[in-house]
Amino acid sequence: MKGLLSDDDITKYNTRFQEICSMPTEQVRKLPFLVMRDIAIAKTEFKANESAITKLQDWQDDPTLFEFCKHPKLMPYVKSFCGPNVKSIHTMLINKPPDVGSGTSRHPMHQDLHYFPLRPAHLIVCAWAAMEHVHRDNGCLTVVPGSHRQYPLLPHSYPEWEGGVNKMYHGVRVDSGVLEQRIHVEMGKGDVVFFHPLLLHGSGMNRTKGFRKAISCHYASANCHMINIQGTSQEEIAEEIAEIAVKRLKHLPKYAQVQKAEDIPLKDRLELFNLVWRQKSRLVAGKAGDW
Repeated sequence: MKGLLSDDDITKYNTRFQEICSMPTEQVRKLPFLVMRDIAIAKTEFKANESAITKLQDWQDDPTLFEFCKHPKLMPYVKSFCGPNVKSIHTMLINKPPDVGSGTSRHPMHQDLHYFPLRPAHLIVCAWAAMEHVHRDNGCLTVVPGSHRQYPLLPHSYPEWEGGVNKMYHGVRVDSGVLEQRIHVEMGKGDVVFFHPLLLHGSGMNRTKGFRKAISCHYASANCHMINIQGTSQEEIAEEIAEIAVKRLKHLPKYAQVQKAEDIPLKDRLELFNLVWRQKSRLVAGKAGDW
């Protein structure tokens, strides 16, 4: 949808992002959401500016950024996919950095459903908004149109890239014929694209000297249900999310003494995976369901 968000909307989100970037390191570490840096710059000296942060995740409790998820111009489209009862389930602000030559600013082709224990898939949608002109040179989205109808949830793994891969940047192995069907989704500031969680998509390298910013929210019907992912291709992602979760849940007696996720029995790790998604979800429209 062209120009769905106004310049004022984008300025508000960007101003909040810049405020976070200017915070001292210790203050950033205390924020109630996940702050990420590109693997290529993660070991460099922290500088309090936008070059320090490449992604914010799970900012559902930040009042300014969460206005995006509830935006009245987004809601009619979101409800057309999810129905009247809607929860936000995953939030991101992506600040794709200039690639330093290692290719780590790429995001491999993947399906978002890989990360979610919710079903049915057709009641989940992502709203991805360009915060500036997004084009091939600065790493726009690439998608395989119609792939959400062609493929089930495929196995995901880390690609074997020489420069390394960022944490949680899983991808699927697809043949060259599929890649030839890709299109590049170039967008103007304030444009919003909505896509299905089984859609094959990724993004290219940022070959410019600036940062490419986008803000997104995944939504799901409050009438969805959670599945048991044991024995499925999603079992491995549960391991990684459990690693993050145990650090955040130290205040709970059950996890106070846990040093690493592998110390938790598999059954508990799978339950923890679902718990994380319950805790991240927020009602944005209608009535809450059972999860």
